[in-house]
Amino acid sequence: MVNKIFIIAIAVGLPLSVIGSMMHWPSAAMFGIYCLTIIALAGVMGRATESLAIVAGPRIGGLLNATFGNAVELIISIFALKAGLIGVVLASLTGSVIGNLLLVGGLSFFIGGLRFKRQMFSVYDARHNVGLLMFAVIVAFMIPELFTTNMSDESTMALSIGISIIMIILYMAALFFKLVTHRGVYPTTKHESEGAVEEEEVPEWSKWKAIIILALATLAVAFVSERLVHTFTAVGEQFGWSELFIGVIIVAIVGNAAEHASAIIMAYKNKLEIAVEIAIGSTLQIAMFVAPILVLASLFFPKRMPLIFTVPELVSMATAVLLSIVIINDGESNWFEGLTMLAAYLIMGIGFYLL
Repeated sequence: MVNKIFIIAIAVGLPLSVIGSMMHWPSAAMFGIYCLTIIALAGVMGRATESLAIVAGPRIGGLLNATFGNAVELIISIFALKAGLIGVVLASLTGSVIGNLLLVGGLSFFIGGLRFKRQMFSVYDARHNVGLLMFAVIVAFMIPELFTTNMSDESTMALSIGISIIMIILYMAALFFKLVTHRGVYPTTKHESEGAVEEEEVPEWSKWKAIIILALATLAVAFVSERLVHTFTAVGEQFGWSELFIGVIIVAIVGNAAEHASAIIMAYKNKLEIAVEIAIGSTLQIAMFVAPILVLASLFFPKRMPLIFTVPELVSMATAVLLSIVIINDGESNWFEGLTMLAAYLIMGIGFYLL
């Protein structure tokens, strides 16, 4: 049923995207069409990666979901960089961090918790990931803000490039640590959640079918994303939205729709290990890989992007990380913890809307 809805949305959305852009339909209408089309494409990408992940295990499965989910936002951000919308790109990175941790994580805990009173996940993986999150947000994101107060633009950019290279290397080392040198060293969750029923899953699509669908969906996302970016200015003026709000809320939710859906579905199926890996792993990938890649990519565009966030963005990201650490530190979740995370996200969303 869900797949049919996605396919119908794509079959309608892609032609409308082409026709509307050629006939110069109103920006607000095209903004809605582009967003819905990207969400539908992201949903299909999520289903394809889920098929690939079934045989790969929770760690690699979560990494696959996060990677292909973040590919959508990376594509949107590159076109935004090309258009010179640096504020939107930085805001979308902020939105991805708080959205993945609080919105995706919160919805996963809440939806899963409504079905099962207690759900378990690997506390070892969670602690490893949040340690890296602390590094990315507290150290790598805050240091440039503190050190660049009296720096020239060239020095600020040089510091951003240096930090970006270090973060990419550390992220690669973290993957090597988790998937190679220490694979299987730390036990995964063995105890079942209350009321859980084990189900053996069969991949919905074959490996090659899933790969082909992923490739085609990615190309379609790139096509629609380029046109979506050109509507930001007009839509912001029409609805009174700032670049900060568009980036933090709109672009982040649209760009991360695939892993949003995948994580919630996994939590509902009592596969919280994968849901947590998607939520936290996706945040890590955004902070330690996507953000640095965008800094380096900006070198090839007229307007460069230093790794400098606003104070509200930094405080929001740090708060999201600290709240997540407190909640996931015990290796189990319930619906009330999920609701607490959602409440924090809503408060931040209201703040960015009114800012």
